[in-house]
Amino acid sequence: MREIHTNEIVRNIKEMCIEANHYLSSDMIKVFNKARKNEKSPLGCQILEQLNENLKIAAEDMIPICQDTGMAVVFIEIGQDVHIVGENLEDAVNEGVRQGYVEGYLRKSVVKDPIIRENTKDNTPAVIHYSIVPGDEIKITLAPKGFGSENMSRIFMLKPADGIEGVKESILTAVKDAGPNACPPMVVGVGIGGTFEKCAILAKKALARPADSSSHIPYVKEMEEELLNKINKLGIGPGGLGGTQTALAVNIETYPTHIAGLPVAVNICCHVNRHVSRTL
Repeated sequence: MREIHTNEIVRNIKEMCIEANHYLSSDMIKVFNKARKNEKSPLGCQILEQLNENLKIAAEDMIPICQDTGMAVVFIEIGQDVHIVGENLEDAVNEGVRQGYVEGYLRKSVVKDPIIRENTKDNTPAVIHYSIVPGDEIKITLAPKGFGSENMSRIFMLKPADGIEGVKESILTAVKDAGPNACPPMVVGVGIGGTFEKCAILAKKALARPADSSSHIPYVKEMEEELLNKINKLGIGPGGLGGTQTALAVNIETYPTHIAGLPVAVNICCHVNRHVSRTL
């Protein structure tokens, strides 16, 4: 049984909060540069170059790549042969977020109660998703989520008879309704299947998948490519001011579901789509 102390978890999450908010991930750099190359609109090209300049300044001067440094979303895959020692795991995760946001001078955007709205002043608590997996390692994925794009998310409880065409139409509807509010060019995370809450988690997890990757399921891969093409023909464009590059990627995750249902969740993220993973 391998032991991992929560001090390691705190330290890594602290560093990941700072890293994710200052540096674009390698997969996002790849799809962003592809969009710069493929954009046809002069105004769209200008906006993408401005965004690229912002990314360079953020990395060089250690300034957040977006003023909305997000609510910390954490996926933790815990190997079943790992024994966590030290403090409570959830407390350790939140301590890492607290240190990252306070010591990294990142904007604190979390309120303690959704109605009373008193700021917690350290961006905690995080939203944490746990899973137990084989092995003796812990994989942590941190995805700070800004709410300009989060507010554009949708869940559709479709009927099985709506089929794949209904799924596609729902995704396109969500993107059309989002328009410029999700800070395009966007990444579109989609969850299909499970239950009401499961499909939403799948959509969030899809955003943390490398943006330059494809589903291993053939029909899902085809749907990702088809929807990316259709979204980029909507004309929303960079900054919502028109162009051919509305989305950088469409990532879809699926899960078994009930015979009577076809849940679909669409979780949209802006062009930075912050995510970073580490394995302990």
